[in-house]
Amino acid sequence: MTTVMTASDAQGKIRPSSKPRKKGLDRHARLISIAGFVFLIAFWEVSVRLFSVPNYILPPPSEVAVALYRGIASGLLIYHFGFTAFQTLTGFAIAAVVGVLIGTLVTQFKILDLVVYPWVVSIQTLPKVAIAPLIIVWAGYGIQSKIIIVMLSSLFPILVNTIVGMRSCDQGKLDLMRSLQATRWETFRKVQLPNALPFIFAGLNVSIIFAILGSIVGEFVGSRAGLGNQILEANVQFNVALIFAVLVILGLFGLTLSTIMRAIQKRVLFWHSAS
Repeated sequence: MTTVMTASDAQGKIRPSSKPRKKGLDRHARLISIAGFVFLIAFWEVSVRLFSVPNYILPPPSEVAVALYRGIASGLLIYHFGFTAFQTLTGFAIAAVVGVLIGTLVTQFKILDLVVYPWVVSIQTLPKVAIAPLIIVWAGYGIQSKIIIVMLSSLFPILVNTIVGMRSCDQGKLDLMRSLQATRWETFRKVQLPNALPFIFAGLNVSIIFAILGSIVGEFVGSRAGLGNQILEANVQFNVALIFAVLVILGLFGLTLSTIMRAIQKRVLFWHSAS
């Protein structure tokens, strides 16, 4: 005796989509993260006041919030944030263009791989804190020296990921393009570049954080403005609450840039499931 499965029975046996479950897990993860953050802030506030820790050692979160509000309301932190943001974004943009360009040329021309790449690696191994004073001396205390430091700090991840992405292209696709008598430009535009884009965006996501670090390092070494300059001044005045307020701004700045970069990545790499 055979059993006939109707369309309704077949539909009943179809597994439900995993998307609602994934959204539920993401929502729970966010709630856990927010709850953990609230618990940490509350524990910090209670502990500092319970043990009477001086403000010049570790201020409570409430004092940090007051310092943050006063700095923003007076326009002081907004003014200095403008300098840090401009030099960070400018240096990062230059690093993105230079990194992708050099990485592409290195993979297309063997001579550049042998000549240019070792120099780039050598420069990258130098600590930015060590060469920052030299850059300040050569380029001056203005914003141009900070842009150079930011560019050098964020260049290498973009360059390396571009090279890896270009070289990881499937050989079968390259052979197919050769069999179709495609030019080098057509092979690059239709095969190599789309294959390298996920790697390039991975490098950009890492480099955007390095760009902020490079900007602060440059301001520590020598600057007249910027959030790094405010950290130094607050340290001299033992205003630890202001230092934490600046760190909060830097953390939010980094989180915002990373979120924007991921949104751009999802928009550009719409075909890439892992994006």
